[in-house]
Amino acid sequence: MSERTAAWLSCTSGVAGDMVLGSLLDAGAGLDDVRRLLGGLGLDGWSLGVEAVTRGGLRATRAVVGVLDDGAGRPYAAIRRLLEDAALPERVRNRSLATFAVLAEAEAARHGVAPDEVHFHEVGGHDALIDIVGTAAALEILGIDEVGCSSVGLGSGSVSTAHGRIPSPAPATVALLEGFEVTGLDVELETATPTGAALLRALAGSSAPIPAMQITAQGFGAGSRDPHGIANVVVAILGRRSGAIDEQVAWLSTNLDDITGEHLALAIAGLLQGGALDAWTQPITMKKGRPGHALNVLCRPADAHRLQAQVSAATGSLGVRAQLLERRSLARRDELVEVLGHQIRRKVTEVSAKPELDDVVAVAEATGRSVAEIDALARAAELA
Repeated sequence: MSERTAAWLSCTSGVAGDMVLGSLLDAGAGLDDVRRLLGGLGLDGWSLGVEAVTRGGLRATRAVVGVLDDGAGRPYAAIRRLLEDAALPERVRNRSLATFAVLAEAEAARHGVAPDEVHFHEVGGHDALIDIVGTAAALEILGIDEVGCSSVGLGSGSVSTAHGRIPSPAPATVALLEGFEVTGLDVELETATPTGAALLRALAGSSAPIPAMQITAQGFGAGSRDPHGIANVVVAILGRRSGAIDEQVAWLSTNLDDITGEHLALAIAGLLQGGALDAWTQPITMKKGRPGHALNVLCRPADAHRLQAQVSAATGSLGVRAQLLERRSLARRDELVEVLGHQIRRKVTEVSAKPELDDVVAVAEATGRSVAEIDALARAAELA
């Protein structure tokens, strides 16, 4: 039975990028290893250290990021190019890109511009890059396959930005936490920052109870302040999961009666390329007896807003419904097997080993055997 490693973040006192990073460093991610991966960014003028502190009487690790940049920030497009060109492990790059993408979408919606037109101020400097990419690096070092989180504690008051003082929580933070459970804290402090909220949106997708797992470690990541009445920490609980995996997925749907089959097929292909877990259509009868199609998309909650916009752009739909569903999927692994001198990929769970049909067809054509025979041989084959 295959296993997955999970990290569940307790954010009831709030969340910030440096707090998440500190919690993972406290849970066992090596500081030198994180620094080494961050070196793949090719940036000068930053440092990362740790400080042992107490918050609300709890011992915690504070991630201390030092920067020499001028604080002018960067356009989102420049950050995306930087991450795409960086020498980073694939999962570190993808998690970092996803975090900045949801930040850009939130800012774009707030200012009425396209994401590529967004210029980051507070979250465009070296410190935000180190917090976000450092968190992705720490997750990789710890071997974390999935991330979840609790409800998020929100303080009040106001916060200083490049545009002046604005209410706390900041509008971008509120947008990024749509769909999450939040609780109010009796403290005038920005307990949840846009960077922290973006990490939760990109990595966890929504808040949920701690999953069934065998706990292996925990870590406490401290915020910069020690307010009275709350322990200003993010707690990372790590564990191993096996067997069936419960997760939330977003189901998007829209009804269409004015699109050709060719354009509908292109829309589905584009959605799958854009990160949808699945996409399909069903024939339906619409008002006035018109034949039409219901377009359905399953995706990760963090991708829902982006894919809703993609559905509208590809189909012309004026409205795309969305709802959250619970999905249980079996833990799986990919492996290669050898059949008649050819390699075939197959997905293996605790109940089955299913060969990739494209590989089976290719080997059948190369050997002159039937698809059914090659499929049976691949299911019974030993590892290549």
